[in-house]
Amino acid sequence: MIDITNVVIVGLGAIGSIYAMKLSDFDPKRVHILVDSKRLKRYADNGIIFNGHRHEFHYVLPEPNQVKADLILVATKSDALQSAITAISDFMHENTIILSLLNGITSEKQIAEVYGWDKVLYASFLGHGSTRVGNSITFDGVGRIVIGEANNRIISQRVEAVSRFFDRAKIAYEVPEDMLFTLWRKFVLNVGVNQASAVLRANYGAFQRSEMARDVAVELMNEALLIARQVGINTVENILPWCLEFIRTTPPEFKSSMLQDIEARNKTEVDILGGTVCNLGLEYGIATPQNAAFVKLIKALEEIGV
Repeated sequence: MIDITNVVIVGLGAIGSIYAMKLSDFDPKRVHILVDSKRLKRYADNGIIFNGHRHEFHYVLPEPNQVKADLILVATKSDALQSAITAISDFMHENTIILSLLNGITSEKQIAEVYGWDKVLYASFLGHGSTRVGNSITFDGVGRIVIGEANNRIISQRVEAVSRFFDRAKIAYEVPEDMLFTLWRKFVLNVGVNQASAVLRANYGAFQRSEMARDVAVELMNEALLIARQVGINTVENILPWCLEFIRTTPPEFKSSMLQDIEARNKTEVDILGGTVCNLGLEYGIATPQNAAFVKLIKALEEIGV
């Protein structure tokens, strides 16, 4: 039986910090935050302020060590994924399980290309997300990790092991029967809301009030839905109604992660959202003019820094 004791978390951003805090509160001796030397100094000096309270974690550097992880949570930004994949090598053992909490639909494949699919489960964070300003993070507690094999009709030993661990740690999670549908559902939402919000400078309230703003997001999502059908995602017709309900019920003051990046003048994750839609469109012969335009607009915003 696979048992999870030691955990390594890579990335202390808006999502990684949620689970660093929760798991460290559960068992601080068994939770290790993997950082580089620059971040180690910054976190040691300033800490992470989560919902107004400073949290200290057990940090480790990417070097040979005695820590072997039963579970690795990768929660970096997409542009740091390759360095994270390299950094975790010293923490692997025969039964290590890796969960990627990155946005998009490509990170699991990138990790599996290095360590094999026997080490990787599909995963995604689903919820309200959090807001980060500097080292201060605010989270309303509404969120869960979705985990699984591509098909969860028969629960694997790996999924059972992660489920048992999350039960012990009181981590909210879900094991959907069709994991690929669940991943694509969030991907389609992010393709629409994240990109539209970054260009329109719109929080969720703007999409709730403005039919035209919603239409902009829906046009982006519809191109992703065409590709979802082509790649064989089941019940694609259920995705858009779910996305619209998510928009309707999200607190109006919430901002997408991409809008937060634009406002902070950080590099966005447009390549793994609209960029992925465009790449798959070329592969399958599907036109994606809306996503192509928004990728260009968002990259222009990154370049001019406004």
